[in-house]
Amino acid sequence: MKRALLIAVAAVGLMAAEPPPAPDRPLPDAAQEARAQALFKGIRCVVCQHEAIADSPAVIAADLRGLVREEIAAGRSDAEIKRDLVRRYGDFVLFKPPVRFGTWLLWFGPLGLMLAVAAGLSLAARRSRADTEALSPDEEARVADIVAAADLRPDPDAKPSDH
Repeated sequence: MKRALLIAVAAVGLMAAEPPPAPDRPLPDAAQEARAQALFKGIRCVVCQHEAIADSPAVIAADLRGLVREEIAAGRSDAEIKRDLVRRYGDFVLFKPPVRFGTWLLWFGPLGLMLAVAAGLSLAARRSRADTEALSPDEEARVADIVAAADLRPDPDAKPSDH
Protein backbone atom coordinates (compact mmCIF):
# COMPACT_ATOMS: atom_id res chain seq x y z
CA MET A 1 0.00 0.00 0.00
CA LYS A 2 2.80 2.41 0.94
CA ARG A 3 4.66 1.56 -2.22
CA ALA A 4 1.62 2.29 -4.40
CA LEU A 5 1.15 5.62 -2.64
CA LEU A 6 4.80 6.57 -3.21
CA ILE A 7 4.54 5.66 -6.89
CA ALA A 8 1.36 7.72 -7.24
CA VAL A 9 2.99 10.75 -5.55
CA ALA A 10 6.07 10.42 -7.76
CA ALA A 11 3.91 10.16 -10.89
CA VAL A 12 1.96 13.29 -9.94
CA GLY A 13 5.23 15.10 -9.24
CA LEU A 14 6.61 14.14 -12.63
CA MET A 15 3.44 15.22 -14.41
CA ALA A 16 3.49 18.57 -12.59
CA ALA A 17 7.13 19.25 -13.48
CA GLU A 18 7.77 21.90 -16.06
CA PRO A 19 8.90 20.44 -19.37
CA PRO A 20 12.43 21.33 -20.41
CA PRO A 21 12.73 24.32 -22.72
CA ALA A 22 13.28 23.82 -26.42
CA PRO A 23 16.94 24.13 -27.38
CA ASP A 24 18.07 27.59 -28.40
CA ARG A 25 18.39 28.28 -32.10
CA PRO A 26 21.15 30.82 -32.64
CA LEU A 27 20.76 33.42 -35.35
CA PRO A 28 22.55 32.58 -38.61
CA ASP A 29 24.30 35.97 -38.69
CA ALA A 30 27.20 35.95 -36.19
CA ALA A 31 26.97 39.72 -35.58
CA GLN A 32 23.27 39.48 -34.78
CA GLU A 33 23.86 36.50 -32.47
CA ALA A 34 26.61 38.42 -30.65
CA ARG A 35 24.18 41.32 -30.21
CA ALA A 36 21.56 38.91 -28.86
CA GLN A 37 24.04 37.38 -26.40
CA ALA A 38 24.99 40.86 -25.16
CA LEU A 39 21.31 41.71 -24.64
CA PHE A 40 20.68 38.41 -22.81
CA LYS A 41 23.17 39.40 -20.09
CA GLY A 42 21.26 42.60 -19.27
CA ILE A 43 17.79 41.05 -19.12
CA ARG A 44 16.62 39.48 -15.86
CA CYS A 45 14.76 36.18 -15.85
CA VAL A 46 11.29 36.98 -14.49
CA VAL A 47 11.11 33.57 -12.78
CA CYS A 48 14.62 33.23 -11.33
CA GLN A 49 14.97 36.99 -10.68
CA HIS A 50 18.66 36.73 -9.81
CA GLU A 51 19.87 35.36 -13.13
CA ALA A 52 20.12 36.79 -16.59
CA ILE A 53 18.15 35.03 -19.30
CA ALA A 54 21.49 33.96 -20.75
CA ASP A 55 22.13 31.73 -17.71
CA SER A 56 18.61 30.77 -16.64
CA PRO A 57 17.27 27.26 -17.33
CA ALA A 58 13.63 28.42 -16.93
CA VAL A 59 11.25 27.99 -19.86
CA ILE A 60 10.29 31.69 -19.75
CA ALA A 61 13.97 32.60 -20.12
CA ALA A 62 14.21 30.41 -23.22
CA ASP A 63 11.06 32.10 -24.56
CA LEU A 64 12.58 35.54 -23.89
CA ARG A 65 15.80 34.53 -25.64
CA GLY A 66 13.73 33.43 -28.65
CA LEU A 67 11.76 36.68 -28.58
CA VAL A 68 14.94 38.78 -28.48
CA ARG A 69 16.39 36.81 -31.38
CA GLU A 70 13.18 37.25 -33.41
CA GLU A 71 13.18 40.98 -32.81
CA ILE A 72 16.86 41.30 -33.75
CA ALA A 73 16.18 39.32 -36.94
CA ALA A 74 13.27 41.69 -37.65
CA GLY A 75 15.69 44.62 -37.53
CA ARG A 76 14.66 46.22 -34.22
CA SER A 77 17.25 48.16 -32.25
CA ASP A 78 18.45 47.20 -28.77
CA ALA A 79 16.57 50.18 -27.30
CA GLU A 80 13.33 49.11 -28.99
CA ILE A 81 13.72 45.54 -27.74
CA LYS A 82 14.36 46.72 -24.17
CA ARG A 83 11.45 49.16 -24.36
CA ASP A 84 9.15 46.33 -25.45
CA LEU A 85 10.32 44.07 -22.61
CA VAL A 86 9.84 46.89 -20.08
CA ARG A 87 6.34 47.45 -21.47
CA ARG A 88 5.54 43.77 -20.90
CA TYR A 89 7.32 43.09 -17.59
CA GLY A 90 8.19 46.47 -16.07
CA ASP A 91 11.57 48.02 -15.25
CA PHE A 92 12.44 45.00 -13.10
CA VAL A 93 13.20 42.94 -16.23
CA LEU A 94 16.36 45.00 -16.82
CA PHE A 95 19.38 44.53 -14.57
CA LYS A 96 20.10 48.25 -15.03
CA PRO A 97 16.71 49.99 -15.00
CA PRO A 98 16.56 53.54 -16.34
CA VAL A 99 16.81 56.46 -13.92
CA ARG A 100 13.44 58.17 -13.84
CA PHE A 101 11.00 59.33 -11.19
CA GLY A 102 9.61 55.84 -10.59
CA THR A 103 13.06 54.27 -10.14
CA TRP A 104 14.66 57.14 -8.21
CA LEU A 105 14.27 55.31 -4.92
CA LEU A 106 15.77 52.17 -6.43
CA TRP A 107 18.85 54.02 -7.64
CA PHE A 108 19.44 56.54 -4.86
CA GLY A 109 17.51 55.05 -1.92
CA PRO A 110 20.43 53.04 -0.49
CA LEU A 111 22.74 56.07 -0.64
CA GLY A 112 20.09 58.30 0.96
CA LEU A 113 19.48 55.73 3.68
CA MET A 114 23.21 55.48 4.43
CA LEU A 115 23.51 59.27 4.63
CA ALA A 116 20.48 59.48 6.94
CA VAL A 117 21.91 56.81 9.25
CA ALA A 118 25.31 58.53 9.30
CA ALA A 119 23.66 61.87 10.14
CA GLY A 120 21.61 60.25 12.90
CA LEU A 121 24.65 58.57 14.40
CA SER A 122 26.61 61.81 14.22
CA LEU A 123 23.86 63.72 16.04
CA ALA A 124 23.54 60.99 18.67
CA ALA A 125 27.31 61.04 19.24
CA ARG A 126 27.33 64.83 19.65
CA ARG A 127 24.46 64.76 22.15
CA SER A 128 26.02 62.00 24.24
CA ARG A 129 29.28 63.92 24.70
CA ALA A 130 28.20 65.95 27.70
CA ASP A 131 31.17 67.67 29.25
CA THR A 132 31.44 66.79 32.90
CA GLU A 133 32.55 69.48 35.24
CA ALA A 134 35.38 68.88 37.65
CA LEU A 135 34.41 68.34 41.26
CA SER A 136 34.58 71.35 43.51
CA PRO A 137 36.93 71.19 46.52
CA ASP A 138 33.90 70.66 48.82
CA GLU A 139 32.65 67.75 46.69
CA GLU A 140 36.10 66.18 46.61
CA ALA A 141 36.28 66.40 50.40
CA ARG A 142 32.86 64.75 50.74
CA VAL A 143 33.88 61.91 48.41
CA ALA A 144 37.09 61.41 50.38
CA ASP A 145 35.09 61.28 53.64
CA ILE A 146 32.66 58.73 52.18
CA VAL A 147 35.47 56.51 50.92
CA ALA A 148 37.35 56.77 54.23
CA ALA A 149 34.23 56.03 56.28
CA ALA A 150 33.18 53.08 54.17
CA ASP A 151 34.17 49.67 55.34
CA LEU A 152 35.74 48.56 52.09
CA ARG A 153 37.30 45.19 51.80
CA PRO A 154 39.82 44.58 49.06
CA ASP A 155 38.67 42.62 46.05
CA PRO A 156 40.47 39.26 46.10
CA ASP A 157 40.46 39.11 42.29
CA ALA A 158 41.77 42.64 41.83
CA LYS A 159 45.17 43.19 40.31
CA PRO A 160 47.61 45.64 41.87
CA SER A 161 46.82 48.14 39.13
CA ASP A 162 43.12 48.10 40.13
CA HIS A 163 43.75 49.37 43.70
